[in-house]
Amino acid sequence: MIERHHTGARMSKIVKHNGTVYLCGQVGAGETVTAQTEDCLSRVDALLKEAGSSREHILQAIVWLADMKDFDEMNAVWDAWVPEGHAPARACGEAKLARDVLKVEVIVTAALIEG
Repeated sequence: MIERHHTGARMSKIVKHNGTVYLCGQVGAGETVTAQTEDCLSRVDALLKEAGSSREHILQAIVWLADMKDFDEMNAVWDAWVPEGHAPARACGEAKLARDVLKVEVIVTAALIEG
């Protein structure tokens, strides 16, 4: 069974299927890459919790940066956020994001917490 949450005409924020949680791309507010990454990851945390998962259960993350020059700044926030020993498979690339003010977007796939 496929379970969808916060579903609109274009997308669902959360899709659950067969023990796996898929989140739509998350962006954050703020003027800097640090602020946007912190806000974005707090949104990921909230959606994972709602879905019955957590950052310790992230299987894969895809990070899009508007400019790869921001890689180190984003990683400083990312590295502090990812629990030690629970780093997911991850890719990071540069992409033109949906709005010019956006600097980072994160897409997460996670396992449901068993039990």
